[in-house]
Amino acid sequence: MNRILSTKGIFTLAFALFTITFYAQDNFGGLALYTVRDNMGEDPKATLQKVADAGYSYIEAAGYNEGKFYGMEPQEFKSYLESIGLTPVSTHMGGVTLENADQQIADTKAAGFEYFTVPVPPMGMFTFDRENRTMGMKGTMKEFADILMTLGKKCEAAGLKLLYHNHDFEYKNNEDGIKPIEYLLDNTDPKYVNFQMDLYWVTRAGADPVAYFKKYPGRFKSWHVKDMDEEGKFAPVGEGTIDFARILKEKETSGMEKYFVEQDMTWDKKPLEVIKISHKGLKEIGFK
Repeated sequence: MNRILSTKGIFTLAFALFTITFYAQDNFGGLALYTVRDNMGEDPKATLQKVADAGYSYIEAAGYNEGKFYGMEPQEFKSYLESIGLTPVSTHMGGVTLENADQQIADTKAAGFEYFTVPVPPMGMFTFDRENRTMGMKGTMKEFADILMTLGKKCEAAGLKLLYHNHDFEYKNNEDGIKPIEYLLDNTDPKYVNFQMDLYWVTRAGADPVAYFKKYPGRFKSWHVKDMDEEGKFAPVGEGTIDFARILKEKETSGMEKYFVEQDMTWDKKPLEVIKISHKGLKEIGFK
C-alpha cells in the first residue's frame, strides 16, 4: 500500500512539474499595466494573476506612489510577481524629479526592474491641451536632454537602464523646426539614455518606425506594441492597421530587448478581455 501511494505521489509530482513547465514555456511577451490600470486600482494581486493567466511573461508598471508599487512595498511587489511567474522588467516613472530621483531609482531597483522609463517630458515640461487633445512640451530641448542625461547617469550607477517613451509630438517638427526625438537621439549618450518606442504614436505622427531603427540603430530598447484602427483609435494587437510583422523583422536593428502590449482605451471591450485578444495577436504575428 505504501509502495502504491509512493508511486502515486511521484506521478503527481512529475505531472505538476510538467504542467508548470508547459505553461511557463507557453507564456511570452510583456504587458504594460497601464492597460489594466482600473483593475490594478481595485485588486492588484488578482489582476496580476489574470495577466499571467492571459499568457504574459513580464510586465511594465505604471503605478508608483509614495514609495510603493500599486500599494505594495518594492520587495513585496517583486516577490508577488515571482510567485505567479511574472517578471518585473520596466516601470513608467512620470513623477520623477532631480530631487526625488535617487529614492525612485532605489525603489525601482529593489522591486527588481531593469528599466526606469520616463513616459513624458518630466518636471513640469509636459503640456496637454485638453480642448484640442494635443500634447507637447515647454522649456528648451537642451534642458530636456540634460535632465535625461542626469537621470540616466543616476540609473547607470544603480545598475538600471533609463529609457524615454514617446507620444506623437516628439516625432513632429516643433516651432523651431526640430523633431524632439531626433534632438534627443543626437544629444544623449546611449550609455545613459535610450528609448522606448510606442509604435502607435510613431505611426500616428506619420513617421516610419523602421526608418528610425535604421537611422539610429540600437537605440530603441523596448517597444509598446499598440495597434490602430481605421479611425486612428487604439485597437487590440492584430485587429488594426499597423504592419507589426514588417516592424518585427527589424527588431535587431532597433535594439529591442523587450516589448509590451498596451492599449490606453479599450472602448466597448473590457481591458482584461483585450489583453487576451492582443496576446493571441502577438502569437499570430510572430512575437515570442
